[in-house]
Amino acid sequence: MKKRFSLAVIIIFFVAIGSSAQSASQADSILPIIDTAEIKVPELTLDELIKLKNCIEFPDLLKGHEEESLPYIEGFAKRRKEYLIRTYNRDQQFSKKILPIFNQFDLPAELRVLMALESAYNPNAHSRAGAVGYWQFMDVVAREYHLKIPQVKITRHKTRRGKVKLIRKMVGKKDERKDFIKSTYAAARYLNDRKRNFNNDWLLIVAAYNYGTGNVWNAMTRSKKENPGFWDIKKYLPAETRKYVMNFIALNVIFHNYEKFVKNELVYATTPADISSSHMMQ
Repeated sequence: MKKRFSLAVIIIFFVAIGSSAQSASQADSILPIIDTAEIKVPELTLDELIKLKNCIEFPDLLKGHEEESLPYIEGFAKRRKEYLIRTYNRDQQFSKKILPIFNQFDLPAELRVLMALESAYNPNAHSRAGAVGYWQFMDVVAREYHLKIPQVKITRHKTRRGKVKLIRKMVGKKDERKDFIKSTYAAARYLNDRKRNFNNDWLLIVAAYNYGTGNVWNAMTRSKKENPGFWDIKKYLPAETRKYVMNFIALNVIFHNYEKFVKNELVYATTPADISSSHMMQ
């Protein structure tokens, strides 16, 4: 009895399989034929490719300057990694106090790195030219923007031999260029005034902070171009100013991509061709 029951179960099992296969075959025959060549994979946008491939992304203020500055940024990042990490950490501390002041004057956040370039956040920084403090104000500009600074009093003193000796004496000990809040307000007013001088061209404004407004105007005139930008006048600027502006760009771009940079995952490519080819190789 048990043998007959087992045989019946086996027969029913194979009949069920055959029925399923026949049903599947009939179902396939009524499905439309799909031409796989007609299936189009949507192309990735540049921003999508950038995020997908850990490619470097420029902050909005500096977009449009990728081609001219990318090789410099890559070299700077590889040579100065420890400096960039150290400066980024300082920037995180100081930007919390700088940005609320800059916001009052409608200044872009990227300008905050000028403090890093000027003084490395050192209130006691002195330049060979006589600039002092966080934002490295010269005496004349400091007074123009209402910062109190020590006065130099020069007196004449006759020696026993009858020669006249000039004696310089500092009158007043307070130098507000070393005061973080007061000097940052002065820097914000100064940069806000430069917006009118250079029609909101931020790279020209940065160049003027280093080289002086009049000198940058002269470089613009020498370029013989209508409404020249930084790249048009770059060759007419001294090496120090050219480097200053390029470092301004590099710091901001690396800080904008800091997590990828610090993990050594940052890809220095932004053009669609470079990113696409890099994507296909993976």
